Amino acid sequence: MIAMNASQTRAIVSFVSTGHVLIIDAASRQPIECIGTTAGANGARQVHFAIPSPDETFIAVANQNGKLFERIDTNYATNSFVLNAQALINLATCTTPNGAPCEAPNLRPDNAPICPIIDATSRYVFVTLRGGGLFVVDATRTPMQIVAEYDIQTVHPNGCLGAQAGDQMYVDSGGGTASHLFGADIYAFPVTGFSPANPPNVPAPKVVLSDPTAEADAHGATLTKHQRYLWVADRGRNFIWVIDTQTDRLENTIALYGTLSADPTPDLLALSPNGSHVFMSLRGPNPLTADPHVSTGSTPGVGVIKVHQGGRSGTFEALATVTNIDAGGVERADVHALTIRYPLR
Repeated sequence: MIAMNASQTRAIVSFVSTGHVLIIDAASRQPIECIGTTAGANGARQVHFAIPSPDETFIAVANQNGKLFERIDTNYATNSFVLNAQALINLATCTTPNGAPCEAPNLRPDNAPICPIIDATSRYVFVTLRGGGLFVVDATRTPMQIVAEYDIQTVHPNGCLGAQAGDQMYVDSGGGTASHLFGADIYAFPVTGFSPANPPNVPAPKVVLSDPTAEADAHGATLTKHQRYLWVADRGRNFIWVIDTQTDRLENTIALYGTLSADPTPDLLALSPNGSHVFMSLRGPNPLTADPHVSTGSTPGVGVIKVHQGGRSGTFEALATVTNIDAGGVERADVHALTIRYPLR
């Protein structure tokens, strides 16, 4: 994964295999710092997604197979990036504010964190979990503190990305693991009302959409201009859901398969600075991550969608393909990470 800080001066790159977070100077493309995360109790460490806070004070780190949620304290002006060992939450062994085990078969069976989603105030982080359930964490505390806990019945497995529109945080969950191949859910959480004193699953999210159909796999998400519509990619069935953020209703679907690609497999989405286009990363025929049933695509590269009707519809109008043929003649290109560096004035 890759993300930009708010001032667009640094790129943050996540490495799953080695568990490192790399900070790159965006202008020079030169690496500044490479931070190794903490090994979990099982000896594993995998950074699925490290994302910078809007106020630029920290980077939230989903240490996937280490089952740790970590924080890197940041000062971009001085190029100071410090993994704060005191801030860590061990999601495999911790106890929730209600006294329940953080990881347990009937609550949250597999607490590998997938994506941290940070609210606009840079205080709350929505941490999705591979096995289902979700935590809202106060990242300003040291150690960081769980302030809301959700179980697998409330939030389904494989939560990926989200986006905040006004006073709602949209979070999706999908497929892609052996225990939960298919699924597509979109939830709308409030961004206030969190407290360790609350019972589980409070404040309750609104279920905006739920689709358990075979091949369904909700994944990347973005908001259109003025946060009018939420777009969520179904990489299993090659279309995009369009949700009206004023009503939380499904307004449209945008089909992606056709003359440009028979199986595009959209993964992540990013809106252009002026809101006229949405870019999407497209998976390859031999994907490096996720089960092939949902992440196998025929045209690895970057797709370009022209936005129409203020975001209510769109047209897949261009494709920039990439290729990486190995010594055996097998295509290994597999585009996953995607972000945009806005022009600096």
